Amino acid sequence: VQLVQSGAELRNPGASVKVSCKASRYAFKNYYIDWVRQAPGQGLEWMGRIDPEDGGTTYDMKLHGRVTFTADPSTNTAYVELTNLRSDDAAVYYCARTVVRRRKDLVVVATVADYWGQGTLVTVSS
Repeated sequence: VQLVQSGAELRNPGASVKVSCKASRYAFKNYYIDWVRQAPGQGLEWMGRIDPEDGGTTYDMKLHGRVTFTADPSTNTAYVELTNLRSDDAAVYYCARTVVRRRKDLVVVATVADYWGQGTLVTVSS
């Protein structure tokens, strides 16, 4: 399994950034892709996930409205786009292949992010 992310980005405040995550060596549509970021000196922050099979998304409410996840099964690539960048969006952004386990009533009981991309540094600076 490999997840290879796009390179570092430098943006001005208010701009947008789009990071890619190309998956290989597994069935792309069979696993979710989670997006996680880590700001300098901070812990990991879960941003949300996408189901590449149907494009279904779940977003963390703090970012809702500024973040968009997409996935292209024809190229096995997932994307995160963040708009109206602020200084506190500066972080290393990671994609992760995720297994989501559900009960019969579809309630999520566990998630396991088993493979991670190498990370993409996004710098926001004027």
